[in-house]
Amino acid sequence: MCDAAVAAGTTRSAKPNVLFIAVDDLACTLGCYGDQVAKTPNIDRLAASGVCFHRAYNQLPLCNPTRASLLTGLRPDQIKVYDLDRHFREELPDVVTLPQAFQRAGYYVARVGKIYHYNVPSSIGTSGLDDPPSWMHVVNPKGRDTAEEHLVLNTEPNKKISAALSWLAAEGSDEEQTDGMIATEAIQLMASNAEPPFFLAVGFFRPHTPYIAPKKYFDLYSTKNLQLPYAPRDDREDIPIAAFAHNCPNPDYGLEKDVLIQATQAYYACVSFVDAQVGRLLDALDRFELDKNTVVVLWSDHGYHLGDHLGIWQKRTLFEQAARSPLIIRAPGKVGNGQVCRRVVEFIDVYPSLASLADIQAPSGLPGRDLTSLLVDPLTQWDGCAVTQVLRPADGRLPQPVMGCSIRDHRWRYTEWAEGEAGVELYDHHADPMEFHNLAVGPDSGNSDVIERLRTQLYKRASGKVPSTPFQPKRL
Repeated sequence: MCDAAVAAGTTRSAKPNVLFIAVDDLACTLGCYGDQVAKTPNIDRLAASGVCFHRAYNQLPLCNPTRASLLTGLRPDQIKVYDLDRHFREELPDVVTLPQAFQRAGYYVARVGKIYHYNVPSSIGTSGLDDPPSWMHVVNPKGRDTAEEHLVLNTEPNKKISAALSWLAAEGSDEEQTDGMIATEAIQLMASNAEPPFFLAVGFFRPHTPYIAPKKYFDLYSTKNLQLPYAPRDDREDIPIAAFAHNCPNPDYGLEKDVLIQATQAYYACVSFVDAQVGRLLDALDRFELDKNTVVVLWSDHGYHLGDHLGIWQKRTLFEQAARSPLIIRAPGKVGNGQVCRRVVEFIDVYPSLASLADIQAPSGLPGRDLTSLLVDPLTQWDGCAVTQVLRPADGRLPQPVMGCSIRDHRWRYTEWAEGEAGVELYDHHADPMEFHNLAVGPDSGNSDVIERLRTQLYKRASGKVPSTPFQPKRL
């Protein structure tokens, strides 16, 4: 072998591998995030050996936009992706995605399962709304869950099981389910890739509806011990109509409490099922002696509601439960490993952070920030804020589409709908972490200075502009 080839091989092997784990529709319902119900020992041990970001926020709480945003490192307004069907390359055909950047740096880049958007469950086993230039190799498993959809209990028969509260306590083993097959295929790719580095993206479909997991995971959660979230009876009275997702117009979909408790059980069962598959991946890293030179990233595309605010389910809101998402990064050799980071970060920060950790070139002008300093010291000065947005389609409640934009800093969440014309919200997380009291309206609306500061930050962060008019307090 010539000297140049030897040098190239040495450089390549010195680079860290990246195991990039995405989980569909996973809220912060994890032990490492303080959830007292969840049984998630494997994700918890990842958090215990990495940095668990307790205040990480997605850019748009819906599968396609948030995934496209994270993987391009750009905000939804830059890629013009706000819903499920549009591909980011329609707006930016030459954008260099995160996996493309790793390809250009000489990495072997592969995908197993859902990384870009899929319609679940109809697109399982296909490439969905994938981005072929991003990958050198793709695997699309299709498991027993797809063959047994006729067994799924659908509590809302007027809807497809993809959009309804629906579930199945399945017979058979983990490895027969699509997500179990995804873990198996990913492990095989780890074992067969004798020449690191690799960027291996592994995307699990659960806990997206329908909630399907082997029965043993349902057995972990007794319905007798589960409760629906608390909210005061007047919680919705100070919340704008636009704040409620159009696909959940009626509180709790009009379902009875016992049905909602069963849905909660099914959701947590899927969380534990996916946790077990993450454990298989972590065990494989250890077994193949890859753990010391592999960056592990685990993220969910957005948060999730389980009955919050008197009956919100699923996603598409700008409340904390949907905007906040799990993000855990374990980078070999970082002294911050094993700690919790409470600084406010955004999902667009993932792209520049992984590029920095691997010492590869990222596109210029990415709006996200490098999180490496927080991986070294999670308590370091940061001064972060996060912008999340969502587009409301016109429906019986809204005569025209409405864009909602929200900014979260270390204390406050400020949200406005149609630049305030369709409503505003302000929540003080020091006093009101569940966002029950909207301080932007009613007798508590004496926070104009706070709102004006947050509005200015929101507009600059989202568009580089400043508000054209001053805030006008609204009273109920």
